Amino acid sequence: MANLQITLRLTKEADLDALFQFQLNEEAAYLAAFMPKDHTNKEAYREKYRRFLRDPTIHMQTILVDGELAGSIAKFEIEGEAEITYWLDRRCWGRGVATAALRHFLELEPARPLFGRVAFDNFGSQKVLTHCGFRKVGTDNGFASARQAEIEEFIYQLP
Repeated sequence: MANLQITLRLTKEADLDALFQFQLNEEAAYLAAFMPKDHTNKEAYREKYRRFLRDPTIHMQTILVDGELAGSIAKFEIEGEAEITYWLDRRCWGRGVATAALRHFLELEPARPLFGRVAFDNFGSQKVLTHCGFRKVGTDNGFASARQAEIEEFIYQLP
């Protein structure tokens, strides 16, 4: 991560096309596992995220690396519990970008406890969460549309 400038800013509608392209990466989709049924539908993606941008319970930030759009990070709520999600362009993997972005996001987002869910074999994301103070608190099983199979996911919590 040496010499990389990692910043966050509120996500804008103009960011959605680039963010859509990032989630088309097959390896990234496989690791994320729990994707919309047809994550290749650009209009459905844009419609969904335009709604998210207007939802006051969702705090969505765009990740910039050296001023270039590199991903997104957000807090959302499910059944009254705050959860974290993030997506990083494949070219930024393994460079400490996700960890730095999550640390910065946690300074901006006050919701606690905060949960993160990760596919059992997404070791990179598990590492990001633990480096930011999250601890594994449970497991769950669910249908991962990106894999067309039921898989185990690990549940992490930041108290």
